[in-house]
Amino acid sequence: MELAAQASEADFWNDADTARAVLQERAGLERVVEDLDRAASMVEDAQTLYELAREADDEAEMREALGQLEEAETFVGKLEFRRMLSGEHDHRGAVLSINAGAGGVDSQDWAEMLLRMYLRWGERQGFGVKILDVQEGEQAGIRSAEVEIDGPYAYGYLKAEIGVHRLVRISPFDAQARRQTSFASVMVLPDLPEEDLDVEVRESDLRVDTYRASGKGGQHVNKTDSAVRLTHLPTGIVVACQAERSQHKNYATAMRMLKARLWELERQKREQEIEALKGERKSIEWGSQIRSYVIHPYRQVADHRTGLKVSAVDDVLDGAIDPFIEAYLLQESERGER
Repeated sequence: MELAAQASEADFWNDADTARAVLQERAGLERVVEDLDRAASMVEDAQTLYELAREADDEAEMREALGQLEEAETFVGKLEFRRMLSGEHDHRGAVLSINAGAGGVDSQDWAEMLLRMYLRWGERQGFGVKILDVQEGEQAGIRSAEVEIDGPYAYGYLKAEIGVHRLVRISPFDAQARRQTSFASVMVLPDLPEEDLDVEVRESDLRVDTYRASGKGGQHVNKTDSAVRLTHLPTGIVVACQAERSQHKNYATAMRMLKARLWELERQKREQEIEALKGERKSIEWGSQIRSYVIHPYRQVADHRTGLKVSAVDDVLDGAIDPFIEAYLLQESERGER
């Protein structure tokens, strides 16, 4: 009520930065209230159904009611877990970047497998998933990909995935069927609105390339030079977008991605003493993998930060990565409390 009253004042927008902060806080609180109302409604509906089924001695209805109660319990558990996602931008959507590393075509194929894993994870969460750009490998797989994942707390969850991911398997591209180790890196940034990206980009610092969209990013796009690649010359940062039919829209999205990268770069410079950020930067270095996916000589996915190991490799590669995300975030939360 207090924030709503504040937003209705005549001079509310005199200080635009404060106004945006108030609106963001209000939106966050409204989401919390909506989720709590939904949880209460789920429990109440399940209880009502169970009581009616018991009175009617209907076992099928009672089983359905118990199933609804279990769903409500799972939902409440997720709400409890979200409480530890208290970072400034944890509630936002995410832009996820995948880059193939050492290992040639095997690593490019591995990067494509990771892309599918994160797309499936986003779909499992009910999030909006959009491939912004894909750079195809010459023989197979992809060299890089940019994906927008739009959903509440997508960034808060996916920041647990930042780092190098290692795959060990028999190479499908080796005629002698030898075991191959492949690497790919994952970076995640919060999907910030334009007004929150207080970053100036001078035209003289940019190289703008347009090209024809193709492959996974362009299969539903007009075959014109609608794709846009921006290179920030002072930093060497390169971003690209080919998700839209309009070159103008792709340019706007690419510019927002570039500003987000530059914003993150400045944040790292300002907050070098923060332990969490130190850990994130270290994890991006090649050879310091956060997780290993072993398909041969045995089957196991192991997270080297938390020690969590899972044998259901196929399920993990199909997007079932929540146990790894939750274990990492719980570990980080416990470290913060000490």
